[in-house]
Amino acid sequence: MVRYNAVEDPLCYPGTHVLRNRADIADQDQLDEFEQLMFDSRADEALPEGSLDFTHYRALHRHFFQDVYDWAGETRTIRTGKGDNWFCYPEYIESEANKLFSELAARKNLASAKDKDSFAREAARFLAELNAIHPFREGNGRIQLVFLTMLTRNAGYGLDEDKLRPKPFLDAMIASFSGDITALSGEIQGML
Repeated sequence: MVRYNAVEDPLCYPGTHVLRNRADIADQDQLDEFEQLMFDSRADEALPEGSLDFTHYRALHRHFFQDVYDWAGETRTIRTGKGDNWFCYPEYIESEANKLFSELAARKNLASAKDKDSFAREAARFLAELNAIHPFREGNGRIQLVFLTMLTRNAGYGLDEDKLRPKPFLDAMIASFSGDITALSGEIQGML
């Protein structure tokens, strides 16, 4: 797994890249297990209501990660990236995210897509931009999938997460960072 690059992260235990957490777990593998367990337990609950805007998106993150991190649902405050790709600087997250979600609202949260192909392309473009913003310190990918499921339902389609191919989907997300959404659109289409 590619670890995050981060600049002096006060959210991590000193001398590590392990995020401080409510269970005070300082081992990354154990934290990963705990995080997924808590995420899965919250998945069985009703999701927060909202209008598919950035406030709603933050509420979803808060819902799923509230048992793990004190900062769940809050935007990132440090510069971070993966590999050679740096995500949106924290001072621009709010404005860029609000702009992106406003564009989404103008497209009726993708309900205006005329067919599954156009929905997959529009969803891929949105996810690529959202991933580049990367508003949270941790949990962005999982919340993106939750939100994609919500957008899919909003557009009148179903998303079969059992058809998610993790490695190809991740590779498609990485390719989308450079503006190529072809593979990501195909991965989304394969789950519709």
